[in-house]
Amino acid sequence: MTAVRRLSLVTDEGQAPAPERPKGALRIAIATQDMKGLNAHFGSAKLFAVYDVTPESWNFVEAVGFGDVSDESGKHKTEGDDRITPKVEALKGCHLLFCLAIGGPSAAKVVSAKIHPIKVPQPSSIDEVLGRTRTMLKTAPPPWLRKVLAEAGVSVAKPSFDDED
Repeated sequence: MTAVRRLSLVTDEGQAPAPERPKGALRIAIATQDMKGLNAHFGSAKLFAVYDVTPESWNFVEAVGFGDVSDESGKHKTEGDDRITPKVEALKGCHLLFCLAIGGPSAAKVVSAKIHPIKVPQPSSIDEVLGRTRTMLKTAPPPWLRKVLAEAGVSVAKPSFDDED
């Protein structure tokens, strides 16, 4: 069984549970090895940085860490070694998952948890990922993102294709 660690900001009152998602925000998870960049495959990610993102801002929610991760070969250490289910369970409540790669069975588990996986071809900084997400939310979101927003209870006006001329 894989150990899951949740790391969140601590206030003077002590550690609080993860805050509720603000209205109009998407909760996203970013696969990372160092909390600085999107630089991990789903199965081999030691950490997931979780943020709430709105068109105007983003806020850090928590980091979810895993002590025992797969290498990037796609093979398990032992038969029946399930490292994916604990990750999916820990990320429930997120709407988007950004990673460098994700295998078919893992993607199916993520999608069945109502999390939309997004494979990014090159590593990038977490700030870049958050900025691109904000830009997508501010402008006309693509159809797949409008569907995610609707499922998240975020209302988005459909883009108008009428000519203003």
